[in-house]
Amino acid sequence: MAWQQVYDPFGNMVVSTLIAAIPVVVMLVGLGFLHMKAHWAAGAGLAAALAIAVFAFGMPAGMAGRAALLGGLTGLLPIGWIVLNIIFLHQLTEQNGSFRVLQDSIAGITEDRRLQLLLIAFSFGAFFEGAAGFGTPVAVTAAILIGLGFSPLAASGLSLIANTAPVAFGALGTPIITLASVHGYDVMAVSAMVGRQLPFFSLLVPFWLIWAFAGRKGMLEIWPAVLVTGAAFALPQFLVSNYMGPELVDVIAAICSMAALVGFLRVWQPKRIWTSTSLPGRHADTSLADMPAGAAGAAAVAGTAARTGMPAPSAAAVRHDRAAVTRAWTPWVILTVFVFVWGLPPVKKFFNGLFAPAYPIDGLHRMIEKVAPAVPQPTAEGAIYVFGLLSATGTAILAAALVGGFAMGYRPGQLLATYGRTLNLVKFSLLTIVLMLALGTLTRYSGLDTTLGLAFAATGVFYPFFGTLMGWLGVALTGSDTASNVLFGGMQKVAADQLGLSPNLMGAANSSGGVMGKMIDAQSIVVASTATRWFNHEGDILRYVFFHSIALACLVGIFVTLQAYVYPFTAMVVR
Repeated sequence: MAWQQVYDPFGNMVVSTLIAAIPVVVMLVGLGFLHMKAHWAAGAGLAAALAIAVFAFGMPAGMAGRAALLGGLTGLLPIGWIVLNIIFLHQLTEQNGSFRVLQDSIAGITEDRRLQLLLIAFSFGAFFEGAAGFGTPVAVTAAILIGLGFSPLAASGLSLIANTAPVAFGALGTPIITLASVHGYDVMAVSAMVGRQLPFFSLLVPFWLIWAFAGRKGMLEIWPAVLVTGAAFALPQFLVSNYMGPELVDVIAAICSMAALVGFLRVWQPKRIWTSTSLPGRHADTSLADMPAGAAGAAAVAGTAARTGMPAPSAAAVRHDRAAVTRAWTPWVILTVFVFVWGLPPVKKFFNGLFAPAYPIDGLHRMIEKVAPAVPQPTAEGAIYVFGLLSATGTAILAAALVGGFAMGYRPGQLLATYGRTLNLVKFSLLTIVLMLALGTLTRYSGLDTTLGLAFAATGVFYPFFGTLMGWLGVALTGSDTASNVLFGGMQKVAADQLGLSPNLMGAANSSGGVMGKMIDAQSIVVASTATRWFNHEGDILRYVFFHSIALACLVGIFVTLQAYVYPFTAMVVR
């Protein structure tokens, strides 16, 4: 017999909402304030969620355990599988010295760390978000930044901030396509509406990113390059989303942004070259460098790198011949091609046709019903784990790493030994991802997240603002804009109809607001800490990015409110 979710078990929505928030609060407080190791904080949050789901919200214990199991499996594949294999590739390139050549080649474009950050974290990261999503861009860009000499906190936190504006169109438009298919939106209408919200933030985020790294003065010194980078992304993002659809928005916009920035830097460079790789005044003990000049400075940098276990940056850019640079970039070009091709729908369909067994979770699949006011009528929740190993993005990364490894001259035995060392390196990170995905999945099936969402939905005329924050909350809880759209897309539609707002506006707001939650979701933070090998510092990363996340989410909420009520912004709304 199906169990129906209960959203107000205490007969008082304030109390029920506060109780529903406890698991997330336990995890965040454990990470951010108690300095618990990430897997212990995630385990504590999961234990709290199990207790509250069963004893407060009345979920059968067996269902709660199965929901957590489903989440844990999802944590291993696809998320953990991506993390493991991107670190494997990074290890290979570090061991044979090709990563050092890659660093020098980037410095050859510009030695200015602010401009490197724009090119790698924002533009290059947006390409990987568009092609693959699901943690890939943060893993890739954080690994490259740490290799370039950025401090662990800077590499982690700034990669997370940069990976925001592209998220709604990530993984070839999956969040928008899923929102439309699951909740009955018109896909082109929602794509166009998101494309009339996020380009403003695609223009803002590069400025915000450099301000967060270098301060206001440091940002103003390179504002022309920041403007070129953001505008070259925002304009294609608007045009493609409105006139072509959601699938290739990020890919096209990212390529335009990279090309525009590299071309601009051929004719313009800042008067002062910024060489610091750490966040001013933060974690100086773990910063890799302020790049002091001379042999003494280089020795100091190397010493810091040795203490933190990170590769030391060069004191100055070294020139390499074209053949060496080509060899250094080859593994990353292979990665880009593999990830992009693997993400194409026909390719995914082909691989899934070869091997993608689906396992309905007995005792959970269609045994839970979501009910009003979350949905107009009782709706059974599916619970199927698809073991899509061949079509998974992590498999594309593994294939690219193996091909790249052979191209770099590794023998099979060496590749196997490096993979074993990589697995040992990330074992606790994988455990953390499993526990955090178990927590997020349990909150979904128990209805805890819907209780939190309903609290936002009860805000009346302020709903455009708080409805946007609902999307932010959904991504912060689940780690996925797609999952947030599945969770709250229907609720956004119902609330919009009741308040006389455009459903397309609020459906898009759910996705646009959600992108700002991406930087604080637990799995992204673990991916960042693993990619930089700054283990057990997830709380430091969370504390650094939290303000940026909530501030940007509020700005999106204000913009959506203007689109709902204030002319000429109302003229932008797709009815």
